[in-house]
Amino acid sequence: MSDSSVETVTQLYGTDASESIQREAFTSGEVPVAVYGLGKMGLPLASVYAETSGNVLGADVDPEVVSTINDGRCHVKREPELPELVGDLVTDGSLRATADPGQAAGDASIHVVIVPTPITDDNEPDLSILESVLSDIGSGLSVGDLVVIECTVPPRTTVETAKPILEDESELSVGEFGLTFCPERTSSGRALEDIRGAYPKVVGGVNDESTRVAELVYEEINSEGVISVSDATTAEAVKVFEGLYRDVNIGLANELAALTDELGIDVNEAIKVANTQPYCNIHDPGPGVGGHCIPFYPYFMIEPFEGETKLLETAREVNDGMPTFTVGKLREEFQAEGSSLAESSVLILGLTYRPGVEEIRASPSIDIASELSAAGADVYGVDPMLDDMSAFDLESIEIEAVYDQGFDAVVMVTPHDDFDDIQWEAINRADGQLVVIDGRGTLELAETNHRVYTIGSGYV
Repeated sequence: MSDSSVETVTQLYGTDASESIQREAFTSGEVPVAVYGLGKMGLPLASVYAETSGNVLGADVDPEVVSTINDGRCHVKREPELPELVGDLVTDGSLRATADPGQAAGDASIHVVIVPTPITDDNEPDLSILESVLSDIGSGLSVGDLVVIECTVPPRTTVETAKPILEDESELSVGEFGLTFCPERTSSGRALEDIRGAYPKVVGGVNDESTRVAELVYEEINSEGVISVSDATTAEAVKVFEGLYRDVNIGLANELAALTDELGIDVNEAIKVANTQPYCNIHDPGPGVGGHCIPFYPYFMIEPFEGETKLLETAREVNDGMPTFTVGKLREEFQAEGSSLAESSVLILGLTYRPGVEEIRASPSIDIASELSAAGADVYGVDPMLDDMSAFDLESIEIEAVYDQGFDAVVMVTPHDDFDDIQWEAINRADGQLVVIDGRGTLELAETNHRVYTIGSGYV
């Protein structure tokens, strides 16, 4: 398929060139790469591909994103090193962007897809964006190309959805081109570190040659190496299972935390000590589970398959119920003193789903604010990560303003570092004791006169 000189090796799938020549062709930019989707995970991935190969065209349907990148600027916030890396890569020509996925498909030999795969309001996987991109890739696919899917999908998507679309659009068959699933295993705030090699890359192809080429590519990108699995479906399952483990584990922790008062013990203490046994690793409880991964991946198994998924469904029910549990603790306290939420002023600290990130998708703060507001409380929110808080049913205030008005209660949902300097003794309740719900067990308020309830520890 290819001559064995570096100058003519522009495709890696099916080539008879030696491995060393293939590696040199990839790292020298002879093999053009397209990355489809330049969001908060796609842009870091495109950048690492570009720093490794020197020849990447990124495709995104948002013209503003494309323009920003081509100007050498970074639209993804709070990713260490990424703005500087994007600027350098664009300046030296290693990274370019286009709003035309078809152009990228025609130019590239390696096609890397990392687009959103959300769920619908009915909790069904929505693969429409992925399917659209695959159609674009198929229209430009050539013999010897490799397609890599990195976005999380329900198992069997690569063989049952991606393969037919690519074959129909290209009029080629797998075997003439390669197809692999290589899951993104990246967290916001450390994307470059993760992609470059915080842990091994998982690859699984629809055939042996697809897996081989993906191994070669990611061994150049990831310093921790590659774990090759039996096939693409296994690789898909690996990614989904990682999220399922965390959701079920957090569900266990949250259910145990809800028993704190009845048990009369500090469940967090018991969890910590239980985890000193090497076969126990219970996660931390909290006011809910947010983000674009853990709350949604269970539905990639629950909805598409006929087998029973009682454990996954129960974990979702438990974790989705934690905002209500959190509000319930406030309600109990006010009822005990003869007042109600309807007469209260409540401050929520931390609206994003995780400290240090600006992602609000499925954040427990959304439901906590809504339930408090529905109960008649005056709800206020502070989050230094966010400029826009319109998604929350509350009034946004700056962190400096928390001392300017009285609150009946404070709920710590997401403990950003900016909250470390809060002067808690200066936050007072005019007609009684301030109630504080510590959702994450991060507050040390023993020296204040506030009444503090920590999820999993109770009143201490």
